[in-house]
Amino acid sequence: MDKISTKRGLLALSPVAVLLVIYMVGSLVLGDFYAIPIAVAFIVAAIYGLSLLRGKSMRERIDIFSAGAAHRDIMYMVWIFCIAGIFAATAKAMGAADAIVSLTLRAVPAQFLPAGIFVASCFVSLAIGTSVGTIVALAPMVTAMAIQLDCEVGWLISVVVGGAFFGDNLSFISDTTIAATQSQGCKMSDKFRTNFLIVLPAAIATLCIYLFGNQLGSVDVSSVAANAEWYRMLPYLVVIGLALTGLNVLVVLLVGIVLAVAIGWFGGSFDLQGVATAFTDGVGSMYEIILVSLLAGGLMNIVKRLGGFDYLISRLGVRIRTRRGAEGVVSLLTALTNLCTANNTIAIITTGSVAKRLSERYSIPPRKTASLMDISSCCVQGLLPYGAQVLMAAGLAGISPLEIIPWLYYPMLLGGMVLLSILFQFPRSTR
Repeated sequence: MDKISTKRGLLALSPVAVLLVIYMVGSLVLGDFYAIPIAVAFIVAAIYGLSLLRGKSMRERIDIFSAGAAHRDIMYMVWIFCIAGIFAATAKAMGAADAIVSLTLRAVPAQFLPAGIFVASCFVSLAIGTSVGTIVALAPMVTAMAIQLDCEVGWLISVVVGGAFFGDNLSFISDTTIAATQSQGCKMSDKFRTNFLIVLPAAIATLCIYLFGNQLGSVDVSSVAANAEWYRMLPYLVVIGLALTGLNVLVVLLVGIVLAVAIGWFGGSFDLQGVATAFTDGVGSMYEIILVSLLAGGLMNIVKRLGGFDYLISRLGVRIRTRRGAEGVVSLLTALTNLCTANNTIAIITTGSVAKRLSERYSIPPRKTASLMDISSCCVQGLLPYGAQVLMAAGLAGISPLEIIPWLYYPMLLGGMVLLSILFQFPRSTR
């Protein structure tokens, strides 16, 4: 890796700064999170990024951007966005949302509903190993609950997002777990035990917040917990059940769509035109998310080509004196890379080799390094307004990503646990 000067490195990272300033600072100044669409912020940042690619023709610059936008991971996510939107719209049109809301509220007291949603989200994500799949399965019905209970949609959706990252961070089949353990050469079981001891306090604290500080304690659910046809909730239940088997999320969603259409058709909820309308509305609800995903992929590829990631890796690796310092650099490097890539798996893969060298030099157990990388990436990913998970949740709920982020207690507490783990050097381990 060639040494990159500070001036060049900061210039390479400046498109990310432009994005954050325009979107977040601009929205705060204007006092309206809808005033500046996130897609507009990405377009401005992307145009600025293209101007930094000196010595290349406009066609070459566009090719670099397009290569990032068309990355296989981005394209796969676009497919999920489209199919998830269709499933959510079709299930809602045939009455699945109303049915599962009614039956759930009849079975679970309102004051325990947020905690129940959090535990369910933790369990589903731990079983299927994907935060996106968990959000796709649970967000539509939770959105319907929030609307019918007349509470903050962003708040109740944040419960799902937080729980989704709990399982994604710990699951043996999660891509972040696989990337972290493979890059550090440790067993998944070792990483799980270390990881679990760090995240458990954050999960317990989050659960207590939902049990004793939720917004539904005084809500009268009798008006929304009416009788419902139980079979109409089958699409949601089947999607969750199939997801737990580890089946591909696209296949799971397609099965859910077919089932929702069949029940809606034979149950008289809609005809052929109604099906077409639901499909159109579903894809339409994901237009902005798809655009943002493509723009994010292209922008991050520009930052990569400019040397932004290499600069981060090289600069954070200097002036380390202690094991605490090395652990702090591993966590910070992973977090910053995730901030730039908006993809926790890619962040772990990108920083894995540097983290391994640091862990060997400062005698950090591989299981601890792998855990710190995984937790740090999930913490940042869970708070990114342009991350796939928050975008997906916001799209399914029909709200701004920034309406979810203030309520994301679990990722915030997770960041605190990373700091405590480094400062107090726990869990103790020599391997």
